[in-house]
Amino acid sequence: MNKKSFLGIDVGSVTTKIAIISENGEFIDSVMLRTAGKPVIAVQKGLKLLTEKLTCEYDVLGVGTTGSGRQLAGTLLGADVVKNEITAHAVAASINVPGVHTILEIGGQDSKIIIMRDSIVTDFAMNTVCAAGTGSFLDQQASRLNVPIHEFGPTALKSTAPARIAGRCGVFAESDLIHKQQLGYPIEDLLYGLCQALVRNYLSNLALGKEILPTVVFQGGVASNSGMVKAFEEALDMKVIVPENHQTMGAIGAALLAMENYQFTGAQTSFKGWEVQDFSFKSFTHECHDCANSCEVISIVQGEPECEDPKTPKDVKGDIIARWGGTCGKWDLANTTQEQMAHK
Repeated sequence: MNKKSFLGIDVGSVTTKIAIISENGEFIDSVMLRTAGKPVIAVQKGLKLLTEKLTCEYDVLGVGTTGSGRQLAGTLLGADVVKNEITAHAVAASINVPGVHTILEIGGQDSKIIIMRDSIVTDFAMNTVCAAGTGSFLDQQASRLNVPIHEFGPTALKSTAPARIAGRCGVFAESDLIHKQQLGYPIEDLLYGLCQALVRNYLSNLALGKEILPTVVFQGGVASNSGMVKAFEEALDMKVIVPENHQTMGAIGAALLAMENYQFTGAQTSFKGWEVQDFSFKSFTHECHDCANSCEVISIVQGEPECEDPKTPKDVKGDIIARWGGTCGKWDLANTTQEQMAHK
């Protein structure tokens, strides 16, 4: 007999995470892989990796999606719940770390701070502008210094006199790092100095004016970096907890939200099934010339286009399952037929 479960998908700009939990909300397993600019392929590949890891078959009672690609993933899979990252991370943290008051989250392309009181989000802030406070920036600098990313944290912890690096801007931080390197600073001092710079950037931008109280939880891929954890603890003068599944907490939160939705509504899931990993999805764009807006419309098609590079709706066969980009709303109906599209 198949076990019942809930699925959560977090599609980010750098990585895609998929988690599965039991019908009681207990963590079962998760996978994480690079999005690599192809979120559709990443989601399908992630599902395959997850099913290969699972020791038995699971019936999915509900699916939740989050992350920057949540709408796309929700359409592909037939999600029951589509939520933003703030909600997903807050739910996962409150369940896994009871009493959490502050959530620090740093991903590949953005960073967030979430303030919670009595398990309710009371304030939050996001940084999607400056690269200096993201995981991608750490990756780039580690690569430039010829330090494998998994050795970044342990190497940084060896520092006894960290370099003072300007961290307010990604460009200035890199220039300052190069300058300090040319002066002969040891690698460990450069790395931990970089960690401190990113923490200063984070606290001066996102946390400005916010009351940071324990318990503090650090989530996201950057939480794997022990140098960043230590830098936060020194700056905040308090213990920072890194959950066991910190990298996939967004996906876990999405799964928990799907579970909550199922418990509240009892509605049958819209999930298209595990076989969605083998479906053929294509996307194409075309420009609508019906008014001066000249909207660029993106269509997601389940099936093969008749030509490799479709330019108009007439070139496409299969089911159009989603469409974005129009201003007036005429293109937003996913169940619009091909013929109706062609004559609009």
